[in-house]
Amino acid sequence: MHDTPIAYASVLKLSREDIKTLQVKDAYALHKVVYGLFEDVRTDAEKNSSVASGIVYADKGGDFNTRQIILLSNRKPHQTPQFGKVETKPLSANFLAHTDYAFQITVNPSTRNNQSRQIVPVRGREAIATWFVQRASASWGFSVTAENLQVEQCSVQSFEKSGKTVTHGSATLKGHLTVTDQERFMQSFCQGIGRGRAFGFGLLQIVPLSSI
Repeated sequence: MHDTPIAYASVLKLSREDIKTLQVKDAYALHKVVYGLFEDVRTDAEKNSSVASGIVYADKGGDFNTRQIILLSNRKPHQTPQFGKVETKPLSANFLAHTDYAFQITVNPSTRNNQSRQIVPVRGREAIATWFVQRASASWGFSVTAENLQVEQCSVQSFEKSGKTVTHGSATLKGHLTVTDQERFMQSFCQGIGRGRAFGFGLLQIVPLSSI
């Protein structure tokens, strides 16, 4: 009953007026809205060394009147933001104690070229599926079979930041995962996976499929 939460799950609901007032026209604008919900607890040195922000989120879109963004964070967002409405609930470790989960995630599929050290996008549904299956097993603490993996909504995210155009590949994946390394899986869930996590990528949205 009194366990310390492993994370906080929140939903941010923005009205049409909120979207207009905040000028949410691209992923960078939404990033600033989301990060504005939280106290900035990192030092400049930690930001420069890529210490995780403790915030991952996914834009779920919405209808004509409301847009929903789901968030996972290591601290509570402001519960009375200047714009929008926030609902937050704590998550206990029991939520991650299952073995099998249905999942959905929007990722930025990319790899680093060993020779040029450049980040290279992974393109094509089959290549993205192969990349995800291999990375899950090697780095993220869970296994996924290609047969049970759906790759949907492949697109490109682009926005202006500091006078430069930033482009991310985007793909939404759905399937069934099996936990193989509990500690790594908890880290993947709490911190997000892959690149572009500051811009709405990498949040594992999971539903337990097994009983404890």
